[in-house]
Amino acid sequence: MIEARYHDRVNVLQELFAKSFPASPFDRAEWYALLADTGLTPLIAIASDADESAALALTEENGRISPLRNWYSFTWRQLAPAGEHGDRLLMEIARQLKTRGHRVTLEPVPEEDGSATRLARAFAKAGWRVEVTRCDTNHVLHVRGQSFADYWAHRPGPMRTTFQRKAKKVEVEVHTAFDDALWDHYEAIYAASWKPEEDHPEMLRQFAREEGAAGRLRFGIAWHEGQAVAAQCWTVEGGCAFIHKLAYLESARNLSAGTTLSAALFEHVIDTDRVDLVDFGTGDQAYKADWMNAVRPRYRIDCFNLKSQRAWIDLARQTVSRLREPEATELAPLPPRG
Repeated sequence: MIEARYHDRVNVLQELFAKSFPASPFDRAEWYALLADTGLTPLIAIASDADESAALALTEENGRISPLRNWYSFTWRQLAPAGEHGDRLLMEIARQLKTRGHRVTLEPVPEEDGSATRLARAFAKAGWRVEVTRCDTNHVLHVRGQSFADYWAHRPGPMRTTFQRKAKKVEVEVHTAFDDALWDHYEAIYAASWKPEEDHPEMLRQFAREEGAAGRLRFGIAWHEGQAVAAQCWTVEGGCAFIHKLAYLESARNLSAGTTLSAALFEHVIDTDRVDLVDFGTGDQAYKADWMNAVRPRYRIDCFNLKSQRAWIDLARQTVSRLREPEATELAPLPPRG
């Protein structure tokens, strides 16, 4: 017998999945706790039987249910055991959510691990009208056993030339422990960079502090004549390096300190940490292709409870939007896994 229930505390995830998961920083109970501290109200939907549990970390507003996430999250996915047993638990969560809201929108969901397929199938089987669209892009580097020297030899010529001309103009450091003073430098650089204002800087600082305590932080900083001119926050776990944040002083743009610092961090995670993958998060900025060698899609899974009039209204609005902007909202068949 499967029991479904809801919680408004994220620590229930720690209790359920202390030894399972995560696949990434964004699947941990600690990550969801940081999100809750920003003011998001958790809706943790859980289904359990005698053997195992599955959960979706969600939030809700006015009958709209969405992932418990913010723009710092590279991905969002289900927390569920693999196989048919986990699929049944997910379907029960989806079935119970029909009593909670008229629409569930899940994004950005990966498919390389089958998450998008699993979630779309679970909600469809539970009676929701399900539409899947591609919503974002993820650039990654498959290291495939290369050394940094091998990797660097295959970077675009202009980037390598820039590095050769500018590298001696800055001094770079890679730290594996968190330091508040260094983080102050990062925040000052970010504030003076081309980047938009941070949404929740205190959350990012606390995340870096926790990752440093766990030995997963890789914090890079570049100096020019005693001034911090570029900084980057990476983490490493499970054979993957995650590039969370990077910024440089707009006033020091001519130094190309960001390129020099990125090269130092790539060298560290490839030759010292020996990662298999480097994940550049979401976004299809052109410069990412210079550093990476593969692209993965991210999906939005829109689920409508057509027993609700509000769901029909939302579906109609979405259909009109798709007709007006077909390229931006094109329905996306899920690719084969792999």
